[in-house]
Amino acid sequence: MTPYAMLVADIGGTRARFALLDESGSPERVRILAVADFAGPAEAIQAYLTEVGCPGLQAAAIALAGPVHDEVVGLTNGAWTFARADLKARLGLNRLLLLNDFTALALSLPQLDAADLHQVGGGEPIELAPKAVLGPGTGLGVSGVLFDRGHWLALTGEGGHCSLSPADARESTILALARLEFDHVSAERLLSGSGLPLLHRLVAEVDGRRSEPLSTAEIVARAVAGNDVQCRAVIDTFCAMLGSVAGNLALTLGAQGGMYVGGGIIPRLGELFDHSPFRARFEAKGRFAAYLAAIPTYVMLSPTPALLGAAHALADSEACP
Repeated sequence: MTPYAMLVADIGGTRARFALLDESGSPERVRILAVADFAGPAEAIQAYLTEVGCPGLQAAAIALAGPVHDEVVGLTNGAWTFARADLKARLGLNRLLLLNDFTALALSLPQLDAADLHQVGGGEPIELAPKAVLGPGTGLGVSGVLFDRGHWLALTGEGGHCSLSPADARESTILALARLEFDHVSAERLLSGSGLPLLHRLVAEVDGRRSEPLSTAEIVARAVAGNDVQCRAVIDTFCAMLGSVAGNLALTLGAQGGMYVGGGIIPRLGELFDHSPFRARFEAKGRFAAYLAAIPTYVMLSPTPALLGAAHALADSEACP
């Protein structure tokens, strides 16, 4: 048996992150591959194993950006679809655990070091209180963890697909335009990598500016560089709306242990996010403004935190076949 016989993975709509667990159960030999380069997870995992020189696996915990309850599993914002039994057989696994990517991300929260986090705004966490997490990447993930009888329990849901609500007249106009194109305007529809180009176009229309087609990466880069007024306005709108969604989540979960922001977009904003309307909008909940002001908000800086959560889930499932 190789000492690297257990694999953890975090597979989003754009990138797939893989690692092997060392003897202490910590992820090592991390690699990040492009989802579009492979036909499915089996091919990507086999390429990863070849690259790191691992001859085979005993078990794997794979976090995926999508629902994982059915026998046939697919990425919400990606082309991969596969059968659970087929993947297990192709990889020769004794044990295969599939979990939602934000369930894995939530399980990582109690394990993160201070160096993995950047606090935005005030507040102090209450020990062992619920923690909430959301993150705009290709889509918008939402989850949280609750402490119960000595264990952190992660929530599995699809909160990114809840209806997006406006906080002022300008946002009402933006959402009204979006509803002309979509029957349901979810938070993910605008607050994600796939949604940012749409938000860019809608904000330009509302603000009376001409809009050129830009990718998410171009919008972020221009906003950070500070040389594009329209892109800066879009990112400010994006962060404000995200703050409202985060505040709703913190109230729903009673997340006095902290509100954590992950995903691939926000860490790239740097100080622009610190000075954005996010924190003010997070707290702007009327009679519960003081409640939210006491809750800290953190940007997650680690590029692979969900691998920690997947490793935790795999260790907890050792007694399961």
